[in-house]
Amino acid sequence: MQKGQIGVTTENIFPIIKKFLYSDHEIFLRELISNGIDATQKLKALASVGEYKGEVGDLKISISLDEKKKTLTVSDRGIGMTAEEVEKYINQIAFSSAEEFLDKYKNQLNSIIGHFGLGFYSAFMVSEKVEIITKSYKEGASAVKWSCDGSPEYTLEETTKADRGTDIILHIDKESDEFATEPRVLDLLKKYCRFLPVEIAFGKEKEWKDGKEVETGKDRIINDTNPLWVRKPSELKDEDYQKFYRDLYPMSDEAMFYIHLNVDYPFNLTGILYFPKIKNNIEIQKNKIQLYCNQVYVTDSVEGIVPDFLTLLHGVIDSPDIPLNVSRSYLQSDSNVKKISSHITKKVADRLDEIFKNDRPEYEKKWDNLKLFIEYGMITEEKFNERAEKFALLKNTEGKYFTFSEYKKLIEGNQTDKNKTLVYLYSTNPVDQHSFIETAKSRGYDVLVMDGQLDAHYINNLETKFKDSRFARVDSDVIDRLIEKDALPESKLSAEQQEDLRPVIEGLLPEKAHFNIQFEDLTVSAQPMIITQNEFMRRMKDMAAMGGGGMNFYGELPDSYNLVVNTNHPLINQLIEEKNNDLSEKLAEIDKELDPVELDHTKLENELKDKKDEEISAEQKDRRDTLEKQLEKIRNKRKDMLKHYGLEHPLVKQLIDLALLSNNMLKGEELTKFIRRSVEMIRK
Repeated sequence: MQKGQIGVTTENIFPIIKKFLYSDHEIFLRELISNGIDATQKLKALASVGEYKGEVGDLKISISLDEKKKTLTVSDRGIGMTAEEVEKYINQIAFSSAEEFLDKYKNQLNSIIGHFGLGFYSAFMVSEKVEIITKSYKEGASAVKWSCDGSPEYTLEETTKADRGTDIILHIDKESDEFATEPRVLDLLKKYCRFLPVEIAFGKEKEWKDGKEVETGKDRIINDTNPLWVRKPSELKDEDYQKFYRDLYPMSDEAMFYIHLNVDYPFNLTGILYFPKIKNNIEIQKNKIQLYCNQVYVTDSVEGIVPDFLTLLHGVIDSPDIPLNVSRSYLQSDSNVKKISSHITKKVADRLDEIFKNDRPEYEKKWDNLKLFIEYGMITEEKFNERAEKFALLKNTEGKYFTFSEYKKLIEGNQTDKNKTLVYLYSTNPVDQHSFIETAKSRGYDVLVMDGQLDAHYINNLETKFKDSRFARVDSDVIDRLIEKDALPESKLSAEQQEDLRPVIEGLLPEKAHFNIQFEDLTVSAQPMIITQNEFMRRMKDMAAMGGGGMNFYGELPDSYNLVVNTNHPLINQLIEEKNNDLSEKLAEIDKELDPVELDHTKLENELKDKKDEEISAEQKDRRDTLEKQLEKIRNKRKDMLKHYGLEHPLVKQLIDLALLSNNMLKGEELTKFIRRSVEMIRK
């Protein structure tokens, strides 16, 4: 028996392995099985060139568990090791000290497992003792047993083993006893080893017999050694791809499209990417691409390997050229990764373009599910944006789809304003904004539907791309101001009439939002009152709600609307007439009181206008203050009278509620009152 110390000058190598090299303890089984696969494939290679002339036989890797003894064994029939090789690959870790290792590799932990045997040492994350029983394929080799309890001390001795290959026996420690249970081991095997290229056997298959589950004599093989992505596309049918998708994601709807990746120069990359039916929550869709390295599962966090928008896709990517750190769990960004990322982006864009050109009707049917994905890509990836302009679509309120160039051609004759700016009208909710859409259509205008989760950002992106163009939500102003053809006429109401009507309306507006009353000379057929929302402010608030950077300020502002009063509408004229009839005498009395005070105030202001503050006497200042207070008091008296009149006048409230109702802003108790009032007014 040989005793010795592992070739490390510090005794804290095992804590470093546990805490630094392997942050995720469950990958120990993947590492041990990967080593077994390496040994198996090396044997097959030696046999193929005649260097191994023995019988290859069954090459499956067996995993056995003894729950009572708390041991887990990984057995392969690969090339095995001689005592010298155990000494070289297991005992002589190829660095002089843990400190030096940390210093050298902490920022660039490349794939050193296979070189330095560190994959094997991951076993100590979950074991109080690890044993290796191995026998080399070489003729005349003796079997050896290596044992270590997690300290730098080990034993190495000859033993007996009937066949070539290696058994690694883990004595699971108390803190990790979850890994000494069949369900947990099976869970790890299905997660990490599902598509390994060598058969993995764990226990026996089970079947129901006489009302209970019993073992059969057949090995339970947990992996598919020839998964779809390593096969030739010419061998596969559409149903093969859909079945594989269902196997990967049993709870998902059928995928819309798929791309089979198969690249061997200037890097190796295979895989199948699927376009899922994307719902309205981006985060839920992420982390669905599985990354493999030679069919060994690595991670489902592929940021850095693919652009962010492509993480919405599902499927598998497999590449031996993607650099991994020592635990094979985190990706390192280098030139190869960037090339792979660019290639995947190009392949996705090419595939979408191909589908669009070959079967546009089917593409249009699936657009509403593709839209979020494509918009996300166009917003975040300039190269994808350039390619996507050929197959990105715009949808109008009639359910028709257009490419960018097709839609521009459709609207440029009619929707170009007096400043030669092409105006793209859009709706975020065709049901709530129906009256505005109908008004736009009555002018011969077309309205897009932009109701997606990313559309606020997407519209901004399109405005930077479309020359001499702007987007305007259909309810952001009256239609003749959204697309101005000629200078609009001034309101027919005098300034005095507007000032009288303003307080009549103000007292009945909802208090939860800020309303700015505007008087516009609209057509007789337009609504008497219309509520609009400033395009810029609303868009900023929408982006703030989406978490747009630097937009928090806008998100905290109260909602702000314009109440546009149509001065040409008969009901507005009726309201003015009724106000004049009902209040003319009372208002005349207040005006008689107001006029001399305004006259005195004007005279005084004219006297003081050229004087500096220090040149104005105390008497004059007191006189000015007195007059201003009198003016404020009389004006407030006048305003309160008009406001009270509005509160008592059912027509005012009815017109405001109709405007609110058109914007889907009349709800609850106020809606109930509106209905009752409407019935009463009809009866009269």
